[in-house]
Amino acid sequence: MKNFINLKDIPSSDLKKIILEARKRKKKRKNLNNLDIDKGNPLRGRLLIQMFEKTSLRTRISFYLAIKQLGGGTLTLRPDELHFSKGGESLADTAKVLSTYGDGFMLRTDNDKKLEEFKKYLKIPIINGLSPSSHPTQVLSDVFTVEEIKKKPISKLKICWIGDSNNVLNSLIAASVKFSFDLSIGCPKNYGPNKEILNWVKKNKRKINIFNNAKNAITDADVVFSDKVISLNDKVNKYKKMRDFKNFQINSNLMSFAKKDSIFLHCLPRGKEVSDSVFFGNKSKVWQQALNRVHVQKSILLYCFGKLR
Repeated sequence: MKNFINLKDIPSSDLKKIILEARKRKKKRKNLNNLDIDKGNPLRGRLLIQMFEKTSLRTRISFYLAIKQLGGGTLTLRPDELHFSKGGESLADTAKVLSTYGDGFMLRTDNDKKLEEFKKYLKIPIINGLSPSSHPTQVLSDVFTVEEIKKKPISKLKICWIGDSNNVLNSLIAASVKFSFDLSIGCPKNYGPNKEILNWVKKNKRKINIFNNAKNAITDADVVFSDKVISLNDKVNKYKKMRDFKNFQINSNLMSFAKKDSIFLHCLPRGKEVSDSVFFGNKSKVWQQALNRVHVQKSILLYCFGKLR
């Protein structure tokens, strides 16, 4: 049994195995329908319990399809339906019940400590479907997408992030260490990554480049990432934040400084941080990126259940 909470805590060799398995399984599903089961039925009879404390579209559907295609099933819980969220049952007792009924637990939460608490009491694997500090399933899938499109290891590419420092960027930074790729970040002053993750990068003898100028960050990039600048639960002065980011919109002019064959990726949902001309343009691979969540999350499930070949 293995957990999947933060890319920082998972060996590079395991992450690479997950991507390799996803590549093989995607290729074999070329002529299959969404609910057709993979040959061998590797997770037959297994139940994945999902709980979402935050809104979700791609993570919810992709995990549903992932466990179904592996031969298992899923049950999705809403926090407001449970005794746990209303204070009528402790987290420890809830975890013990989940361990009794399910084979794995995927949690999308607004509290990082809750993930660690569940990990302490669960007897089944736990997967981080998104937390305030990281989004590991998204970023591992993004690494898969980059290598699939570019047909080369991500370690040979220059990766760029333009936008706010958030949970997705934290996981991308962790991935840059685990997969040894060059990462440049373009963000306004005072919006850079926190010291804790920068110290972790330094401790692992890696370096990321941070620019307060979008053009400098994106120059000669192979891949350009972004995310919504104003998130749903952002408790800041939104008008001020949008003003601070006005020179960081990813438009056709800014993309022209990246390599000619560069691609644009966005975890979605999107806001004004990217123009329509880029989002719907030839360089945008966001729909392929979203679909690949299914294939990588299948491998993550196999990894957690000890079934990764």
